[in-house]
Amino acid sequence: MSKRAVISGYYGFGNFGDEAILSVLVSRLKALGYEIVVLSSDPRKTSMDFYVNSINSFGFLQIPGLIKGSDVLISGGGSLLQDVTSIKSLMYYLWIIFTAIFYKKKVIIFAQGIGPINNPAARFITLFLLKRCTYISVRDTKSYDLLNNSGIKADLVCDPIFSFNLPITNNNGIVGVQLRNFATMNDVLLKKLAKQIVKEFPDRKIELYVFQNEIDTPVCEKFMNLLKLMNKDLNAEIVSENIINRFSNLEYLIGMRFHALILAMKMSIKCLGINYDAKVEKLCNAANIPFVSMSAGENFDEIFSKMKNLNANDLFNYSNSMVFDWTGFDNVLNS
Repeated sequence: MSKRAVISGYYGFGNFGDEAILSVLVSRLKALGYEIVVLSSDPRKTSMDFYVNSINSFGFLQIPGLIKGSDVLISGGGSLLQDVTSIKSLMYYLWIIFTAIFYKKKVIIFAQGIGPINNPAARFITLFLLKRCTYISVRDTKSYDLLNNSGIKADLVCDPIFSFNLPITNNNGIVGVQLRNFATMNDVLLKKLAKQIVKEFPDRKIELYVFQNEIDTPVCEKFMNLLKLMNKDLNAEIVSENIINRFSNLEYLIGMRFHALILAMKMSIKCLGINYDAKVEKLCNAANIPFVSMSAGENFDEIFSKMKNLNANDLFNYSNSMVFDWTGFDNVLNS
């Protein structure tokens, strides 16, 4: 009789990075012989996309019984346990974890970024529950140090997307731009970036990538209008589907999202980061990728020159050196 795993995370919202993590996780669980149920905001689509069972993330009456009848809860990946986005979302994910602990199930915290948790009570509850989990892996040193300093054992792993299988890059000379809305997004950055792209790539096709529709589309549309104002003949297009295959045609990527930069490196695409979050800066520094800040105070001529002079093979080799460690995860599921 196969065992059952319940997966809890930010799934079904159309976020490319989270759905890619789910793909990696589902593949591993299937290889280990597990029956899978995913908590999703769009259960029908999740079931169709990943060939798994799925129920609504907010099926509060169903979820306790589902977890009670399972063998393990997997929470993650991503940055679920933080209260910057919303304390309500943090309490929701903690409720899921508490329910599994209450029913004495194995609980795996999978490749998460923990914090920041600014509310003292929420921080206490989070650490209290994490101490009772079976196995924890985190994807950054800040999360690792937070748990270690609280007496909680965790493994430090790379992002699961480094395990993603990707097609060979065609490099058709296309320039990709991946933007998202954020609190620090501003017109100064957008205008300076558009001006530089028009200057550097006047005859290239520009593709603007949407990784999550409601967050990325408005700023991508605004940016495309800026490009067209500066060069009405510029060939620009917004891309929201078939992202991986379209990525394979890129020579360059100017990327804001963490997972967009990882994809670029794994596909030997020269890239430039937009540092909206500490994880982006850390990745860029580790892989020697140039980046600009949201204030756009840097010399863009110099930074774009650094991007053009990158060795695409070095980026590919760096991404290949980042091997996700499944040891602790597999040990729990096989025990």
